[in-house]
Amino acid sequence: MSTLTYRNSNGQLVDLPAVAATRLKNGLGSVMEQVMRGGAVAITRHEAPKAVLLAYDEFVALTRDRAPVLNDLAAEYDTLLGRMQTPAARKAVSNAFNATPEEMGRAAVKAARKKR
Repeated sequence: MSTLTYRNSNGQLVDLPAVAATRLKNGLGSVMEQVMRGGAVAITRHEAPKAVLLAYDEFVALTRDRAPVLNDLAAEYDTLLGRMQTPAARKAVSNAFNATPEEMGRAAVKAARKKR
């Protein structure tokens, strides 16, 4: 049996046993036991990984860890959107769209000098 290496929900590198899809089809019970002992098994087809069978607890841990990140991103998006809705931001966007090519060029040079 081959193994693959992956990072689990705790951030640790773990060797993941791999089984061929035909072995899964013919011996689901033994593969399920292996998943329950080790947390996951990679399913391969022609020796290439195609899917992962996870223990339910590992799945819950992986999805739970992702939720706060999405909530943080949503809050950051809401903050940025709020800043873009101010009168000053609206005026800046209007000025940018109505700027002449010369004004755009001067603004670009000014911004480039600030970054040095």
